[in-house]
Amino acid sequence: MNERIERLPAWVPEGGGGVYASREVSGVPQPGRLSAVVTRARALTAPELADGLRGGDRGALARAITLVESNARHHREKARAVLEAVAEAGGRARHIGISGVPGAGKSTFIEAFGNMLCDLGHKVAVLAVDPSSSLSGGSILGDKTRMETLSRRPECFIRPSPSAGALGGVGRKTRETILLCEAAGYDTVLIETVGVGQSEIEVRSMVDCFLLLMIAGAGDELQGMKKGIIEIADIVAVNKADGDNLTRARATRAELERVMTFLSPVTEGWRPPVHAVSSLAREGLGDLWSAIGAFYSHVEATGQFAARRADQSVAWWRALVDGELRSRFLARPGIAARVAALEDRIRRGAIAPSLAAEELLATIDSFPE
Repeated sequence: MNERIERLPAWVPEGGGGVYASREVSGVPQPGRLSAVVTRARALTAPELADGLRGGDRGALARAITLVESNARHHREKARAVLEAVAEAGGRARHIGISGVPGAGKSTFIEAFGNMLCDLGHKVAVLAVDPSSSLSGGSILGDKTRMETLSRRPECFIRPSPSAGALGGVGRKTRETILLCEAAGYDTVLIETVGVGQSEIEVRSMVDCFLLLMIAGAGDELQGMKKGIIEIADIVAVNKADGDNLTRARATRAELERVMTFLSPVTEGWRPPVHAVSSLAREGLGDLWSAIGAFYSHVEATGQFAARRADQSVAWWRALVDGELRSRFLARPGIAARVAALEDRIRRGAIAPSLAAEELLATIDSFPE
């Protein structure tokens, strides 16, 4: 016992005796070495976050994204200040949406594709949008666990984000997140979506190039056509073109190429090419990246790139206005109670949903001008 006490630090709190909560432990930073840790742990100001973003600080990027994703009212002003401070960084990166039929191997493809881009010297941000649990609202799949190699690359930043019921399969604040990634120096932003069909049009409104992943032998070609996904694709890739599936993948590619000749291209003057790729063998990815480069050359030369970015900005503005109007309307005195009462009447069958909507919106006329 005496030997143990002799190894304790010289300072002992008053009345502490030989047992107390504070002591020096080997390997644990002491007060003189804690300043940097404390600085990182405390809440950064908006200018500090903006400076961190411009300096490529991944920690600042993660904190800034968390800030803009927050639903808390007291975070809005700070988030707005950060976004305004880095607004000039917008438009510096390629925005590529990636979707696909179930089982197409989106995450495996992104890991292989992202690693190739990093090897080529690019900085890649992956916004991997997970389906949200209907109970907790959190992500179900956890893309970082499915992109183990890519997540360890210093040139890559992966942000799993719950879709939170967004119809387009993308997070509510994806546009803001894209801007923050650009400010942090990422030149390629890949947006993986849930892949839920016609509502993928939401993704179309925020990316330059839409890449659709398909697979062979599952009847997905016709399924994709019914859902309207193929019509909004700029490039199509048949994944899993390897091993015993190679012949079928090539046949599917040929079939899709014929299909594309009958569809009106979403990008004027551009016929969407179809590529066969293997994420596991990492084959065909270089040709696919070249096709993406050709697409950007086309839209830039024809002026469609600038027009599409302008449309994206307007769509973003409309989404912000719609969200803020709804938020402010529901926050007005008495509105929440009226909403709850109307919902109860709808559940009891006492009023039709359309009439309940008219009754609630009629209250707008009573607001002071």
